[in-house]
Amino acid sequence: MTTALQPPLPSHPLLRLRLAPQGGMSRAIDGAWWPRSYDLLAELPRLIAELPPVWGQITSVTVNAATWSAVPGRMLVSNQVVRLHRTLTASAAHTIILLAPGQGRWDLTVVPPNTTEEAAEPLMAAVADGQAREAAKKPRC
Repeated sequence: MTTALQPPLPSHPLLRLRLAPQGGMSRAIDGAWWPRSYDLLAELPRLIAELPPVWGQITSVTVNAATWSAVPGRMLVSNQVVRLHRTLTASAAHTIILLAPGQGRWDLTVVPPNTTEEAAEPLMAAVADGQAREAAKKPRC
């Protein structure tokens, strides 16, 4: 009897994040993030740790209060205090806003954690490519 060796599973699942290409073009949405849960305390440190260094040190995050589980006023992420803000704005229901002083603001579309891979992947690609925003601007017949 032979057994096939399987590669070990990663200790941390891969971050599901798709960012728009860097460039001079101003964008309303900078990418898409597909967290594994609505537990911000568990999900946010991983997201911040994987962001491009050019985004700088994130010190403030705004999330929709109706979407995410309990959100404290601040949390420690990689030895840095990150202030957490909650909003009830309908336009921000599926958006997370990241701020880095002197660097800028980045808005990510949040794909709901319970979304299937078949639905999430094309959505994330469309958001990162800017197609979702352009499709929303087109009038419907």
